[in-house]
Amino acid sequence: MQLHLQYFALLREQRGLRTETVETAAETPGQLYDELKSRHAFSLPGDRVRAAINGEFVSADAKLKTGDTVVFIPPVAGG
Repeated sequence: MQLHLQYFALLREQRGLRTETVETAAETPGQLYDELKSRHAFSLPGDRVRAAINGEFVSADAKLKTGDTVVFIPPVAGG
């Protein structure tokens, strides 16, 4: 399926992109992050990254549909 991805903070730095469209067989954000982590050598483990689908935070086992926009948000420190 085709998904639109957005990256923030550390993930954006490591990927070198803010957005991209990918083809994947991943069925959940957790599976998708594991695939991307392997492909792009992301340093954060999956349990440290939040996911949102189409603007709503979801669990790692939420179902993805083709055309979804998935955002991965790493922990951020504020001050």
